[in-house]
Amino acid sequence: MSVTTTAPWDRLDGKIQPSHRDRLAVVYIRQSTPQQVLDHAESTRLQYGLKQRAVHLGWAASRVLIIDEDLGHSASGSVDRAGFQRLVSEVGLDHVGLVLGLEMSRLARRSLEWHQLLELCALAGALLADPDGVYDPAEHNDRLLLGLKGTISEAELHLIKQRLWNGRISKARRGELVVPLPAGYLRLPTGEIVRDPDEQVQAVVHLVFDLFDELATINAVLSFLVEHGIQMGIRMREGPERGQLVWRRPSRVGVQNMLRHPAYAGVYVYGRSRLDPRRRQTGRPFTGRVRRPREDWLVYLPGILPAYISTERHERNLARIEANRARAQSIGALRDGPALLVGLVFCGRCDTRMVVHYQRDHDGTLRPGYDCSRAKADYGGELCQQLSGTCVDRYVTDLLLAAMAPAALEVSLRAAEQAQRRREQVDRIWRQRLERAGYDVDRARRQYHLAEPENRLVVRELEKNWENALAQRRKLADEYDRFTADQPRMLTAAEREQIRALANDLPALWQAPTTIDADRKQLARHLVERVRLTVIGDSERVIVQVTWAGGDRTDGELVRPVARLDQLSYFPQLAARARELAASGHRAPTITRILNQEGFRPPKRRDHFGVQGVRKLLQELGCVSHQEQALRRSAPPLGVNEWWPTDLARTLSMPRVTLFGWIKRGVVTARQLSDRRRSWVIVADAAEIERLCQLRQQSHGHGTRQAWLDHQPGAIIPSEEGTRSDDVEARLRRH
Repeated sequence: MSVTTTAPWDRLDGKIQPSHRDRLAVVYIRQSTPQQVLDHAESTRLQYGLKQRAVHLGWAASRVLIIDEDLGHSASGSVDRAGFQRLVSEVGLDHVGLVLGLEMSRLARRSLEWHQLLELCALAGALLADPDGVYDPAEHNDRLLLGLKGTISEAELHLIKQRLWNGRISKARRGELVVPLPAGYLRLPTGEIVRDPDEQVQAVVHLVFDLFDELATINAVLSFLVEHGIQMGIRMREGPERGQLVWRRPSRVGVQNMLRHPAYAGVYVYGRSRLDPRRRQTGRPFTGRVRRPREDWLVYLPGILPAYISTERHERNLARIEANRARAQSIGALRDGPALLVGLVFCGRCDTRMVVHYQRDHDGTLRPGYDCSRAKADYGGELCQQLSGTCVDRYVTDLLLAAMAPAALEVSLRAAEQAQRRREQVDRIWRQRLERAGYDVDRARRQYHLAEPENRLVVRELEKNWENALAQRRKLADEYDRFTADQPRMLTAAEREQIRALANDLPALWQAPTTIDADRKQLARHLVERVRLTVIGDSERVIVQVTWAGGDRTDGELVRPVARLDQLSYFPQLAARARELAASGHRAPTITRILNQEGFRPPKRRDHFGVQGVRKLLQELGCVSHQEQALRRSAPPLGVNEWWPTDLARTLSMPRVTLFGWIKRGVVTARQLSDRRRSWVIVADAAEIERLCQLRQQSHGHGTRQAWLDHQPGAIIPSEEGTRSDDVEARLRRH
């Protein structure tokens, strides 16, 4: 007695209707990875065989649509699955009567896509089928069963990933997980990781780290490599040339990755980055991976790999890279500009890092200044303090030169040794390149001689390769000759003597045209940790605290240029002395000579008073000149509430020249005498003086013209020419 089994495909139970057969039957084919497509050919054959199942269920072969665009794509998401998107579109357009799959997990591994497909099939009246049966999403029982299948499929994927991840992280914690290796390392067939056996590759790696210790910035290292023609040796990770050594031009990303990678310090790490789905969007050049903080790395095993540098040196490199970032919390990288102490200056009032600004003089010279502008930039407040950078740089430069003077000879010897060592490193890499080119020529020659002479098809190609190798070696030799002509391998006796001579005269070396601003800044950063500046009030005196790299501190005081005489700390003594000399009958030239002899100095950058400056000082102090005294004696007495301009300027605490400007603009009421000097007399009672005081205060904020217009809207300005307000406004704009 025989028993006949019926496949689920044959139990139609009335769900498939003619209306379904009038539409397409879609066979959706998918496997997760390209490797699965290669290794599991039987699964692919079974999925393509579903076409015959559709024919068995009543569809014509021409009405069966096969969608196989997703072979090699995971179903954990629908972003990159063009085939699934096509399936959803066909269902939504009411073109599909039946969707066939070997398993429901082939359609979607996420509940979101799965339930969206079920909803569309229910609305369009399409059926789903797998080897277990045919399902109608519009029916409650079938929908419940399909929902369970989707949930199980998603949970199954999670379990698979979890098992794989546990095995992966367990292997990584033993240091046995195969991870991509940076340049300079090679994995043997046994799995052991060693330094790249190529000497040139190792020499370039050592050179990069030595250059960063000396130059301190990635850009400077990259510029050195490009200038000297140094290439980076990279082992190919994939493709037909996998494992072969290729030489690439240096790049910023390559140098940065080399300096940041812990493997060069012998540390095996895993889990330095994580996947952020928010950054992995279509059309954006991001992989979605973001760096984790050091404390969140999953595996950190020091001493596993062969090291190029020590762990302490690696940590110093990371700290220096972080400090080079242009942030308020970091010192920043070396940049163009003559300011010596960029990133080293701190405000003595609020302990905030001060920023640098530049002003260009009339001769084109850039003059630096240090500002504490954090409160202004962040909160719209006022500048905490600011001062000229030239005086600060000069003061710190004197300290630096004095500190280096005892060690000048030792510094010169070390500089010579360093220059010699750097030239030897670069020359060794060039000679290794020449040796490699010679090897390529010998190999091409051997290949040519091993070929059968009668096989001209092969011989011609090998002969061409030999000629190309010879040409490449000649070109490289010519480049090496030009390089050694510019920079000989050994320092000459004249160069060594020049280094010793310069060391004996550090100020000349510091000011030499060949010493660039970046060299001075780099030296300052090596010796100085921070410079703390505190301006005393609004005066010219500045307290300076220089903290050296070893922790020692030097306190001092310098004099900065200020804009006004009244900012000088000794202005009361200066004013009293000037009044005393003027009252004694001395004229301006004599007063000027006496003030300079007694050590008084004007503001800004001048080192002595001039006659015109003293005259202006006397005017601002209200000291009447001999001519004006004679004029007052000969002039008729002033009336009530009448003022001489000098007296009113002293009362208002303002420059006399500003008061004369007010007279010309009609801001004050004045009359002109008929004497030979056509002197002015100003009329101002107590209320007028109060108004002028307010006007004086407002003029510092938004200008005299606008302040006057606020007090006299629409007024006709009296003047000797009788001009109206609009004419005066035009004159003010020109002024």
